[in-house]
Amino acid sequence: MAIITREARPEDHAEAGRVTAEAYREFIPPGGDGDWERYLTRLADVGERARRTTILVAIEEDGIIGCVTLELESRVRDGDGDEPLEPGEAHIRMLGVDPAARARGAGGLLMADCEARARAAGKTHITLHTTMKMEAAQRMYERLGYVRGADRVFPDGFVLLGYRKELSGSIT
Repeated sequence: MAIITREARPEDHAEAGRVTAEAYREFIPPGGDGDWERYLTRLADVGERARRTTILVAIEEDGIIGCVTLELESRVRDGDGDEPLEPGEAHIRMLGVDPAARARGAGGLLMADCEARARAAGKTHITLHTTMKMEAAQRMYERLGYVRGADRVFPDGFVLLGYRKELSGSIT
């Protein structure tokens, strides 16, 4: 059966959150890390961010295998240290594919759906951040035409790598 993407429904939120958190679990440093554990809890809370953003899921054989958050008009949370979206900007967050379903195209399909929705909303560019450890994600973004943009560096020195893609054919 082919993988499809669609907007998440309320009944999808728990499973989409579980899949997203599981996709990020491998990046927790050995010995655990309280910040990462809190982030996994936040990743799993799809219902909370669905009130402010667009949540898309990838489905294969009636099961959710991937999830992504798309910020079109507002951020996941106010006061989260993120600047408001620029005019014309869409931002991708929290892309995750179930580790057992990787390398089958779900991530690329979710990205394509994000881009199509951003264009339909009149956005001119799309941005995202990833970590240095997420090398497979970096390769995918670069294959899809994303170029390195501004990084986000936290006070503790943690770096999120910035990527950006201009959206040709945007509706204005």
